Amino acid sequence: MNTDKLFEPFRSGGLSLQNRIVMAPMTRAFSPGGVAGDDVAAYYRKRAEGGVGLIVTEGTAVNHPAAVSHPNIPNIYGEAALAGWAKVVEEVHAAGGKIVPQLWHVGMDRSIGDLPNAEALPVGPSGLDLSGREVTEPMTREEIQGIVSAFARAAADAKIIGFDGIELHGAHGYLIDQFFWEKTNKRTDEYGGDLEARTTFAVEIIDACRRAVGPDFPIILRFSQWKSGDYAAKLAGTPDELARFLTPLSNAGVDIFHCSTRRFWLPEFEGSELNLAGWTKKITGKPTITVGSVGLNSEFVNAVTEKNEEDNLERLLEKLENGEFDLVAVGRALISDPAWPAKVQSGRRDEIIPFTSEATKTLL
Repeated sequence: MNTDKLFEPFRSGGLSLQNRIVMAPMTRAFSPGGVAGDDVAAYYRKRAEGGVGLIVTEGTAVNHPAAVSHPNIPNIYGEAALAGWAKVVEEVHAAGGKIVPQLWHVGMDRSIGDLPNAEALPVGPSGLDLSGREVTEPMTREEIQGIVSAFARAAADAKIIGFDGIELHGAHGYLIDQFFWEKTNKRTDEYGGDLEARTTFAVEIIDACRRAVGPDFPIILRFSQWKSGDYAAKLAGTPDELARFLTPLSNAGVDIFHCSTRRFWLPEFEGSELNLAGWTKKITGKPTITVGSVGLNSEFVNAVTEKNEEDNLERLLEKLENGEFDLVAVGRALISDPAWPAKVQSGRRDEIIPFTSEATKTLL
């Protein structure tokens, strides 16, 4: 198997990477009080040492009391939390890697009484959870602008402490995605309406972040069709609808689109083999990251496919060679084996430590 394409350098604007492998963001919740410690810094450094070109951190809470729903999810605000992330950045850079934080607000994917800040109510465009049930009041314009400002402040702080860019979490039914999705966004003002209008909140965040960091600091946007608990959900049912959705986001200043799917090899629309990342690149002309079960062995994915790990990688490399997408995000495979990239590059795939759920219980 020729893996050369996977290990070619990549450059886009202000981002220069040694290869095409991205560590996907994965919530680990090992940051007590919202502060990433030395163990978190060591965890990310090991993945840089193992050959990952770009690390996207686990979701980090922007400065809003209801941003996340677990006390051990790291913040990206406050002196202690920013100092913790500065140490992470230092360690990753020392190992030759690049790293961006994923900026996150869970929105309505938070139950009343969740920690931290148990008194804080969940917020969302219409106060509806992912099932469409009314939980709280719709967000006011003042609340919306406060959260836009929180994202921009986090972006500015990320640049100050040395990160190589930012990623905005606009996927999986969290706050930004709740504005995208008609099931959770029933607003009748400028933040609701048709598919393009429902991008307004995200466009304002992208624009505010761009003004906060300047023209050359990379902004990545992660988005998905599927939502947590609703894998069949679709923002766009056709390529034309996808273009209507993506164009305002691209024009607002997204540099790279991180296109989250559960199985990277599945076509997004009938009549084409292109996956979501492939269609996104075709529509916007911007670089894209594909993701979805990369490197997971057949035992893990046998419920939906008969492909084994080698076939999985062969199909990935074929799509990468064809220019369908530019970068490849690897998730759970890197939890079990931080040296996954180095082993793939040197042909030592038989030495890869396979992913198991046990691996998620520790930070190694």
